[in-house]
Amino acid sequence: NRYSGYTVAAVAAGVGAATLLGILMFVYGWKLRTLIYLTVTPTLILTIYSLSDEHLSGVIGLAWDCGAVTTGPVTVPLVLSLGVGMGGVIKHSHTRTIPGFGIVTLASMFPIFSVLSLALVLNSTVSLEEMRQLSGPSSAPPGVGHLAGQSVLLAVRAVIPLAVFLFCVQKWILQEPLRQAGIIVYGICLCLAGMAVFNLGLSFGLTPLGNQVGSVVPASYTTIAHVAHSPLYQRAIGLGICLIFAFFLGYIATLAEPALNAFGITVENLTNGAFRKKLVMVTVSMGVSLGIAAGVLKIIFDVPLAMLVVPFYFLVLILTAISDDKYVNMGWDSAGVTTGPITVPLVLAMGLGFAGAAQLMDGFGILALASVFPIISFLSVGIYLGYIEKKNLEGTENA
Repeated sequence: NRYSGYTVAAVAAGVGAATLLGILMFVYGWKLRTLIYLTVTPTLILTIYSLSDEHLSGVIGLAWDCGAVTTGPVTVPLVLSLGVGMGGVIKHSHTRTIPGFGIVTLASMFPIFSVLSLALVLNSTVSLEEMRQLSGPSSAPPGVGHLAGQSVLLAVRAVIPLAVFLFCVQKWILQEPLRQAGIIVYGICLCLAGMAVFNLGLSFGLTPLGNQVGSVVPASYTTIAHVAHSPLYQRAIGLGICLIFAFFLGYIATLAEPALNAFGITVENLTNGAFRKKLVMVTVSMGVSLGIAAGVLKIIFDVPLAMLVVPFYFLVLILTAISDDKYVNMGWDSAGVTTGPITVPLVLAMGLGFAGAAQLMDGFGILALASVFPIISFLSVGIYLGYIEKKNLEGTENA
């Protein structure tokens, strides 16, 4: 309906504004730490305000999950490449900002603020009854043929306008010839085919699997109509099974993310081996798994998302203040890298399945917590490594 279109536009505008601010950060040598404070603080304030309104409080989970969804297989490589290109050309002796890092962080935070702002405007201008009338009834599940055509259409809409825009900028604004045009066209065709097949695979594979598992796992601790002999275990044991399931699901899904492997290599190179690739992958995966487990608890006990997000982000701001710049830049971007094409559909479907089994309206929020916990784990390990480096340096000087 119209309001879902408004939400998509708000998310896209947030990513666009974040990319612009990220470019200005590289041009003028601003520190990411400062931009984080200026971005996260008003977002947390708006979240706290939304918690006080019964209509706005239902949008908090959706808004924070939008920040995780935006950093996907198209956005992350593009903005990272843009950041690396800008940072490689523009050098600033007065800043320790690592080229390429920071834009993904901003692209994760700005959509949250834009969606919350949109909800605030609509809540003050449109009545709840008008929104319900414009929403319309739910449509029947699409067939196989429709999903196949929709997958191709989504791939074309995602790739072609972006490729045309970049070509126009290269050709007419920068007035530079397109080098290796044949290879680029070939790559775009592969990208179209790959995204179409991938979208179709999500529709028939990970999404329904996550939904089915998410709707059945709660039977281990509570009564569910479509599961015979539920609850299957005592409540304490069943809750433990749910948490263990969520933990290992997050850990395995994060390790399977293609972007995390490349991120680990980059971090190891930039830290001269101090933060090794294996340690990066384990640290980030542990953060995501803890975040998903916390999200499952949030759904089971029906805890408002703001009661979890706000304290954890205040903790992240404290860790940011005492961390080295290089770990700040990489730690905040690790949140965007983890919520990729494998983790997002699986975890989102699982959360909605849990909410449906528990007969709750709000199944959002797991992705938001799965984004903040990797930052906490990464910055904590970074602080420890910085302490070890300092002790080793002092030992060398004394010797």
